[in-house]
Amino acid sequence: MNESMLSSFVSYLPEFGQLALIIAFVLAVLQSIVPFVGVQRNQYWMMQYARPLALGQAIFLLVSLFALTGCFLVDDFSVAYVAANSNTLLPTPFKVSAVWGAHEGSLLLWITMLACWGLAVAVLSRSLPLDMVARVLGIMGLISVGFILFTLETSNPFTRILPSPPQNGGDLNPLLQDFGLIVHPPTLYMGYVGLSVAFSFALAALLSGRLDAAWARWSRPWTTAAWVFLTVGIALGSWWAYYELGWGGWWFWDPVENASLMPWLVATALIHSLAVTEKRGLFKSWTVLLAIFAFSLSLLGTFLVRSGVLTSVHAFASDPERGVFILALLGICVGGSLLLFAIKAPTVSSVGRYQWVSRETFLLLNNLVLVVLALAVLIGTLYPLVYDFLGYGKLSVGPAWFNSMFVPLTGGLTLILGLGSMVRWKKDLLGRLFGLSSVAALVALIWAVLIPYLIEDKVNGSVVLGLAMALWVILAMCADAWHKSQGKIRRLRSLSMSYWGMFLAHIGVAVTVIGITMVANYSIEESVRMAPGDSQQLGDYRFEFVEAHGIKGPNFVADGATIIVYQGNKVISELKPEKRRYPVRNNVMTEADIDVNLWRDLYVSLGEPLPNGAWGVRLQVKPFMRWVWLGAIFMAIGGILAVMDKRYRRRTSKVNSQDNLPLDEADDSPFKDSSAQQPNSPRFPKGVGA
Repeated sequence: MNESMLSSFVSYLPEFGQLALIIAFVLAVLQSIVPFVGVQRNQYWMMQYARPLALGQAIFLLVSLFALTGCFLVDDFSVAYVAANSNTLLPTPFKVSAVWGAHEGSLLLWITMLACWGLAVAVLSRSLPLDMVARVLGIMGLISVGFILFTLETSNPFTRILPSPPQNGGDLNPLLQDFGLIVHPPTLYMGYVGLSVAFSFALAALLSGRLDAAWARWSRPWTTAAWVFLTVGIALGSWWAYYELGWGGWWFWDPVENASLMPWLVATALIHSLAVTEKRGLFKSWTVLLAIFAFSLSLLGTFLVRSGVLTSVHAFASDPERGVFILALLGICVGGSLLLFAIKAPTVSSVGRYQWVSRETFLLLNNLVLVVLALAVLIGTLYPLVYDFLGYGKLSVGPAWFNSMFVPLTGGLTLILGLGSMVRWKKDLLGRLFGLSSVAALVALIWAVLIPYLIEDKVNGSVVLGLAMALWVILAMCADAWHKSQGKIRRLRSLSMSYWGMFLAHIGVAVTVIGITMVANYSIEESVRMAPGDSQQLGDYRFEFVEAHGIKGPNFVADGATIIVYQGNKVISELKPEKRRYPVRNNVMTEADIDVNLWRDLYVSLGEPLPNGAWGVRLQVKPFMRWVWLGAIFMAIGGILAVMDKRYRRRTSKVNSQDNLPLDEADDSPFKDSSAQQPNSPRFPKGVGA
């Protein structure tokens, strides 16, 4: 390809992207119709088109996304979206991330990821019956139709500005010119959109009348995978806000932050409920309802971010037309799925039995607490909007309200986590449970009292509560692993991947609780006036302001400071916070500098310049700050291990009759060689199997 041909190709990138998007829409329409017709008419050749249609849709959406990325890389400011969100001086990595830095591009990324999830289902579902695959991919095709149509009608990222495009473009929001934009939105969207798979499996099971253990086993790894992405995405968003906004906080109960937390809470409940449905054939209707609510809350988050009803650093303020369109999609998805549930739910029955002291009971309590937490966040997020909509004025629901709801409920949840891991399926004895848990509870309480006393020679009630909850979960999980391995270290290696996944995820919850407890109670913060030569003591650390200097970046100018941190007489860090100004948008940004290790963060940010060469400086010492996100890493690794469990890769499995098993052979056996608990795949007509 010669230079003129290449130049011509590049100049038509927006048209290629637009054409690919239209073709993807046509394929999505076919994907939403042909497989369903095949199922209805029992035409296997039509059902088999579900997979190639999903493949085609994913390919053309990827082409469209790459075309938009190419427009950013070549500074094609004839494209309105590129002109508004890029600049010739913008560094290349930020040109790529600017693709999803505003509404139109982020929506294209959203639907591309939805298509990629559909492609993953098509490729990795060879062991599933063909009619189930056809229904699942057909439902995902319907979702794609709605969102691709929304993109084409109201949010087209390829709209041209002709004949006079701007010379240098606008600029990406300075708040988004950061590594966080590169990793946070794609990861979070993967979690959001991944819940569509659980939603589609639930509706497909309702349509087919197969709400059984096999359906739960098929759905469970997809739900867990989406939950992993959502967990990592939320943690990345928290970490990004912590260092980028310059406040030193890691969670602000911002409405858009809440929009990602709500589906995570319900998805966590869904994972546990699927376990009961798979292993004991219980909670079927409840599990379907959770799958519907989890994806519905993802759509609600999309509406909140893109409708313009919120004012947030995370929100894409858009025109009302877009909000109405998304609200209509939300109504169709939620209303249609709930109508189907209302029609089909009466035909669903659970035949298993269990006593009050059993794992089923504890998992049900776990579900209820998580759903109540999600409802608390939902009410706190939407109530000010409804209040304002009714004309009563502005109202704010602050962190105090959310914390008052979360602290006691989280305390109950951690108690359930510890006991739930020890209790048996179907029936157990309180005496046995007390014997297993009493030592762990006593040791946790002793250490929870001792640690704050060693830190500051007094007992802090909130610290004792937080540490007691976290240590209880850790010790209870360790006691359970030791009990399941019969006290033999070599048998620990025989425990299944799903068991170790559950173990690590619960440990991750405890680690995050420790981090939150220590940061909330032992952080030290001070805002001071500092000039060159000044020093300030904060806890065990002395901060010395050495100098202030100017900095010229690729697309910004900044005032920077050099601050040396001492512990005793030893220099432990040199921090260089900045105050940046971006000329194109005339925005001023605070760039904090942080010295980190596993036990504490030293956080320094510049405020406003003061007379005589001085600056306002914010100094913070934040103990155990990294543990907040370390816990999320443990949770994500636990989810990955659970997805890798080999039982999810089996084509068929043996019948499980839990009622005929003795209590010490419950179908939750944690060992790799256990197959007694595997659910039975239902019988299908000849030829339906993929």
